[in-house]
Amino acid sequence: MDRGGVAEHRRRLLAGLSGSVIEVGAGNGLNFAHYPVEVSRVLAVEPERHLRAIAQRNAERARVPIELVDGVAEQLPAGNGDFDAAVASLVLCSVPDQQPALAELYRVVRPGGQLRFFEHVRAGTPTLARIQQLLDATVWPLFLGGCHASRDTAAAIVKAGFQIERVERFRFPDGPVALPSSPHILGVASRPSTS
Repeated sequence: MDRGGVAEHRRRLLAGLSGSVIEVGAGNGLNFAHYPVEVSRVLAVEPERHLRAIAQRNAERARVPIELVDGVAEQLPAGNGDFDAAVASLVLCSVPDQQPALAELYRVVRPGGQLRFFEHVRAGTPTLARIQQLLDATVWPLFLGGCHASRDTAAAIVKAGFQIERVERFRFPDGPVALPSSPHILGVASRPSTS
């Protein structure tokens, strides 16, 4: 998938980041190669042991320091406001409940910090959205690692207290037929600064 275009989405997701970053659901660590050198450190959280092992190899080749830890998005091993930015990349579809995960991201990002997100989401067309909901209620999560294709992730991000600064909606892959996981968003949200 990276050769098919995901690598470019990863690059755009992480472009311009600096300082300390937490990445939830780091998976196999394919984002690591795209972190700009201005990032001083990345705490990468991944609950699955096999994926963490692959991610560790990718972390060793990264241009920035990456610490890989076992953990889940709903209980991040970090203090309040510890990070300049958080990254959620193709993970908010598979957490059991988006709101506790997003509340944790909000907690660990400093006021004025960013949430970068790249996720597949609920379709904008009623027919595909109904298909996604039907699949989510039956077999989709069982066979695809807990993935829920019909989540309105942008709304969940706002509900958690973040302010979306920019969001791009697109289909990937962009073939003649939209798949249940084709609708995507990529964007930046910020945690409001306290006065």
